Amino acid sequence: MVDDEAMTRGVDSTLALLREGYRFISQRCDRYGSDVFTTRLLFEPTICMRGAAAAEVFYDNDRFTRAGAAPDRLVKTLFGEGGVQALDGEAHRVRKQLFLSLMTPDGIEDFVRLADEQWRAAAVQWEAQDRVVLFDEAMRLLTRSVCRWTGVPLAESEVDRRVADFAAMIDAAGGVGYRYVRGRIARERGNRWAEGLVDDVRAGRLKVDDDTALARVVAHRDADGSLLDRHEAAVELLNVLRPTVAIARYIMFAAMALHRDPASAVHLRDEPGDVRFVDAFVLEVRRDYPFFPFVVARVRRDFHWRGHRFDEGTRVLLDLHGTNHHAALWSDPQRFAPERFLEREPTPFDLIPQGGGDHLHNHRCAGEWMTNAVLRHATRFLTSRIRYEVPSQDLTIRLSRVPAVPHSRFVMSHVRLLD
Repeated sequence: MVDDEAMTRGVDSTLALLREGYRFISQRCDRYGSDVFTTRLLFEPTICMRGAAAAEVFYDNDRFTRAGAAPDRLVKTLFGEGGVQALDGEAHRVRKQLFLSLMTPDGIEDFVRLADEQWRAAAVQWEAQDRVVLFDEAMRLLTRSVCRWTGVPLAESEVDRRVADFAAMIDAAGGVGYRYVRGRIARERGNRWAEGLVDDVRAGRLKVDDDTALARVVAHRDADGSLLDRHEAAVELLNVLRPTVAIARYIMFAAMALHRDPASAVHLRDEPGDVRFVDAFVLEVRRDYPFFPFVVARVRRDFHWRGHRFDEGTRVLLDLHGTNHHAALWSDPQRFAPERFLEREPTPFDLIPQGGGDHLHNHRCAGEWMTNAVLRHATRFLTSRIRYEVPSQDLTIRLSRVPAVPHSRFVMSHVRLLD
């Protein structure tokens, strides 16, 4: 199926993508009655796909490659040049193992413990404030936590600068104009900071424990046996720090879900030991609320799928948000319903807010387990450890904005720490 507007008349759909954001692919799939279509983006033919079957094809490493797939603007803001996201095959597997080695149960438990200390310290301060913007506060406490966890020194005077830079890199992913320029500046500044840390460790000026992320990144050897150069090591260090701070979006969305779904909030507050429901709530937040809209790859070799030709080198987008809301996969997909995950286990290809497939061989986010753990802890903290009010505010989420965030960023007032 071909996008008549973009292909038969040669019209580029980039402006439509910027205007429609998360809905761009799904709206056209619904219009054409197909989960795959071809359009033109940034003046280049691009195949768009959604659904579990599409995800299974997309994560077939024999058919797709990530090398040269991501737009340059994403590389220069979000991913960084030379990062794991652009690698394939053995090079990707070996580099990915660096990140997976950090995501052990003990390692994640250590991070949650550090984060809990930051949550408690923040809540004490919130009690003295008239209003608290949860999104901003979550980014700040996660920045402090992840720097301690990775062995990265962070002076109190640096915190606001690092938070702002991580936020700008993430926000630039779908931004144009000022948002993009701000992200480029933040990326360059972040690279210099991280490169300085790498240099200090290698020169012996900064001592870190061998089991910290900073030490492991500095000592990592690629598939050819070589150490990462200082820039690659800096990029991968930021690829541990930045995505962890990005979990703040999900924390904000979890608070919104608690506010909009009082029944879930009451259950979580009254039954804090109901682990299955906490897990289901977290999964439903990640399914329902918008994180990133799609991922990109290029066709490795010619093939056909569902009557559609995939030519070598063609850029392909997989609709993450659309797959998470596909009516063929999810009953009443626009309704927030944690109980759906009490009745079914997600597969590697239907619940894909952070990518699909398996974590080692595919480009599924290595930090997904960390995301779930941090969200479980944040949900328990919001329901069992503090009480707060939600004043009138604009919580509208515009799906035309990538990445999406409500205007108010979730404001809380009259916060009280219970223990």
